[in-house]
Amino acid sequence: MDRQKEIMICDCTLLDAANHIELSFREKIELCRLIDRLGVSAIDLCEIRQKKIDRLLIKSICSAVQRAVVAVPVSLTDADSVQLTWEALKEAQKARLQVVAPVSSVQMEYMLHLKAAGLTAAVENRISECRALTDDVEFIAADATRSDPEFLRKIILVAVKAGAKTITLCDTAGVLTPDEATIFLTDLFKDVPELRSLTVGFHCSGELNLADACAFAAVSVGIGMLKTTAYRGNAISLADIVRILNIKGALAKAKCTVENEQINRITSQVDQICSAEKNRSIVFSDSLSAHDSDIVLSIHDSFETVIMAAEKLGFDLGAEDQQKVWNVFIRTVEKKETISLKELDAIIAAEAMQVPPAYHSIQYVINTGNTIGAMSHMKLMYHNQEIVGIASGDGAIDAAFNSIEMATGRHYELDDFQIQSVTEGREAMGETIVKLRHEGKLYSGRGISTDIVGAGIMAYINAVNKIVYEEEEA
Repeated sequence: MDRQKEIMICDCTLLDAANHIELSFREKIELCRLIDRLGVSAIDLCEIRQKKIDRLLIKSICSAVQRAVVAVPVSLTDADSVQLTWEALKEAQKARLQVVAPVSSVQMEYMLHLKAAGLTAAVENRISECRALTDDVEFIAADATRSDPEFLRKIILVAVKAGAKTITLCDTAGVLTPDEATIFLTDLFKDVPELRSLTVGFHCSGELNLADACAFAAVSVGIGMLKTTAYRGNAISLADIVRILNIKGALAKAKCTVENEQINRITSQVDQICSAEKNRSIVFSDSLSAHDSDIVLSIHDSFETVIMAAEKLGFDLGAEDQQKVWNVFIRTVEKKETISLKELDAIIAAEAMQVPPAYHSIQYVINTGNTIGAMSHMKLMYHNQEIVGIASGDGAIDAAFNSIEMATGRHYELDDFQIQSVTEGREAMGETIVKLRHEGKLYSGRGISTDIVGAGIMAYINAVNKIVYEEEEA
C-alpha cells in the first residue's frame, strides 16, 4: 500500500480578514490561539505596517501560539523590514519569515513599480537577509498563475538558491479550474525538479467557488501545503479541505493531521469572532482626565482603545510598557466587568517602565505634630553613593517630598498624588500613586505600605527613578 503524504495546513484567516473585517487586538490573539489548538502547521500574519502596534501584536501572538509556526512577511521595499519583523517574531516557539512578490507583469509594475530584473534582485536580497536570521524562509509567488512561465521558473530557482525552504504558488485571481490547476502545477514540477525536495504550498482565491476543488487537485499532483482560512473568506476553507482529505485523501495519497474532532466547534468560535458586532464602550474627548469616573473600559475594548486611554491620561508609553499594561488589563477585565480610568491609572503606575533603581535603600525620620511643623530627615543611596536631605513642609508628606528633592538635587512638578486603602481594618494597607511631570511627560510611581507616608515616599522615588533611567540611558 502506497504511503500517504502528510499535507500541511497553513491558516491565513487573519491575512484574509484584514481586507474586510475589523478585529480588535484581543480578538486577533484569541483567533490565533483557537486555530493553534487545531494543530495547523502554520499561522500567517500580516506584514508590519504600524510599527508600534503591529510589533506588539506579533509578540503577543507568538506568546499565545504554542504549536504552529508563526509566519510574517517582510517588505520588499523597506530596508529595515527584515530586522524589524524578526525582532517581533523571534520569541515564537517556531518562527518563519516570508518574502512575498507579485510575479505577474501587471502586478509587479503596478504594486512595486519594478521590472522583472528588479523584482528578481529584490527577492534574492530579501531571502538572503531572512536566511541569515532563520532557516525557515518562505517565498510566496503572488499571482503565479498569471505570470510569464519562463520568468516564474527563473524567480523560483533564484529563491531556492538564496535559501527559501518553502515555495508557495498563488492563484490570486482565483480563476483556475481544477483541471487547469493540475496542468499548471504538473508542468512546474516537471520544469523545476528542485521543487520535489522542498515544501511547496498552494493558495487559491475563490472567485469561481472552486478553491477547495483546486486545492484537492493540487494535492493530487504533489503540493505539500495548503493555505486555508478558518472563516468563510475568499480562499480555501480549512474545515472543508480537512473534511475532503479525511474522506477522499486516499485518492490523492494524502492525509492531514488537523484535529477533526474539534474543527466544527473551533471554526464556529472563529466565525463568532469575525462576525460579531463591535462594542466599543468609550468615546474620548480632549478634556478626558483620570477624574472622569463615569468613563470605563470593558472586555470589549481593543488594545488601541486602552493605549488611547493611557495617552489621554497623559502617558507616552513605549512598546514594552504598552504590552505590560495591556496584559494586566486583560487579566483584570477577565475577573471584573469594567475598569475605570482611575484603575487604569493605577495599572500604569504599577506596571509601566519598571526600571533598575538609581535611588534605593531609603531611610527616613519624620517629626510632626499639632504644635510643630513637619520635619523630614531623608537618607538614601544614589547608585553606590550615600546622599542626605533635610527639609520642612506643610505636613509629613510635603516634608518628605521636599527632603527627597534636597537629597537628590532634583525638582519636578507634582502632577497628581492619590491615596487609597487596599485592605480594611486598623492594619490596612495603603496605596499611593505619585505622578511627576518632566519636560512635558508624565512619570508615574506606586507605593504600598501600612505606613501611608512610607507608601508616598516609595511612590515618589519610583517615579524619580523612571525619569533618571531615561536620562542616563539617553
